[in-house]
Amino acid sequence: MTLPVDAVEALEAFQAVGSWEQRARMLMQWGERLPALADEDKVDANLVQGCESLVWLVGRLENGHWQFAASSDARMIRGLVALLLARVNGLSAAELQAVDLPEWFNQLGLSRQLSPSRSNGLNAVLQRMRTLSQTQN
Repeated sequence: MTLPVDAVEALEAFQAVGSWEQRARMLMQWGERLPALADEDKVDANLVQGCESLVWLVGRLENGHWQFAASSDARMIRGLVALLLARVNGLSAAELQAVDLPEWFNQLGLSRQLSPSRSNGLNAVLQRMRTLSQTQN
């Protein structure tokens, strides 16, 4: 499966740094790069259930490919969500179903940083993406 351009960029960047401190810093930087969500998108209907932090997610289908935008109140989560978006933006609904979240964060060298609650939260975000992609084909 071919990775989106942003995902390749993320992989190369994270694999180039050795220490966890550098990865953590880079994670925050990815979070800061996340485009701001419009206030009208920060509504309860777009809140992802199952996250300890507040995460809003919106998605739209463009020519058969999904584009998602998200925001979070937590810096670490914002970074993780930014990396998830890098992995999934531009995928079709079928490709979205096949995304292996643990493997993706493993490749980035971030899997041990994923506490069970963060892991569950990211899974909830991915599930929400899949649900959105199923309801609007």
